[in-house]
Amino acid sequence: MILEFVKFDRPEGFSDADLLEDARSTVPHWQANSALIRKHFVTDGPRVMGVYMWPDRAAAQAAHDAHWIARFKARTGVEPEISYFDMFMMIDNAAGDVREFPIT
Repeated sequence: MILEFVKFDRPEGFSDADLLEDARSTVPHWQANSALIRKHFVTDGPRVMGVYMWPDRAAAQAAHDAHWIARFKARTGVEPEISYFDMFMMIDNAAGDVREFPIT
């Protein structure tokens, strides 16, 4: 299982409402990606991050390829920073379970 972090600086002049509207505009795209398991939209104010859960690194890289990066930069005017991590265990208190995954 792969966790992918896509971090970027909040675009100049983007209010909280703008940030939320931009995130909403991407929902159909991500819902249509059958490989995506989960996505979280998070911010600490000046930085924004998408946290994605994928079955493998290939799915993550396919979703955030050069074409996606170019569209992202055209839409926001900022460059994303992408990192990948092997997720080997997850505690899900909402579901009441713990899951382990192979390290790839």
